[in-house]
Amino acid sequence: MTASGNQRRLASVSIAVALWSLGYALYRGYYAVGGTGFLPGTPADAQQFRLINAVAVVIIVIAAAVPLVMLLLWRRRRARPVLLAVCWLVAVGCIMHAMIDSIERMLSLAGLLQIEYPPRVWASIDHRAADLQDLLFNEPWFLLEGLGYAALAWIGLGPGSQRRWWVGSALAAISVLTVIGLLSVTGVIGKVIIG
Repeated sequence: MTASGNQRRLASVSIAVALWSLGYALYRGYYAVGGTGFLPGTPADAQQFRLINAVAVVIIVIAAAVPLVMLLLWRRRRARPVLLAVCWLVAVGCIMHAMIDSIERMLSLAGLLQIEYPPRVWASIDHRAADLQDLLFNEPWFLLEGLGYAALAWIGLGPGSQRRWWVGSALAAISVLTVIGLLSVTGVIGKVIIG
């Protein structure tokens, strides 16, 4: 692959990741402006619920800008270790989050796990609707966001041993953190918050 071809692939994936983030920001923004459709319950404090979602929108919009800023830096050799570290952290964090929460929600839907919701956030909640909303909207975002950053690193690294090390270490971290997270949510070990 030529350098210009590689740059085009980085640009395509960076734009896709940014657009994916903006799409999720719109979803959270709907709740930030007071939307109530598809809510799995009644928020304990509607203003607090809107504020939580507004803060999430700001964070997600900033996250949408990150791959675009990174795109400008891939050609700088000195910046690459930092870019690869950012990609590693986001990929591991997002994929691990999606894995833990998806399995937790499936266990809840199967009746094998009861998820507790803080009464300060929800006055009432439909557990099945909350599980489905998380499985269908939230966790796919985390999974695809993580895979998008993994794709950026894959393209940025090019073939070779560095690519194998990056992927291997990311898969190992995702595996270990997912096991710890699942042991925590199922009550086998104490409460551990990883993502």
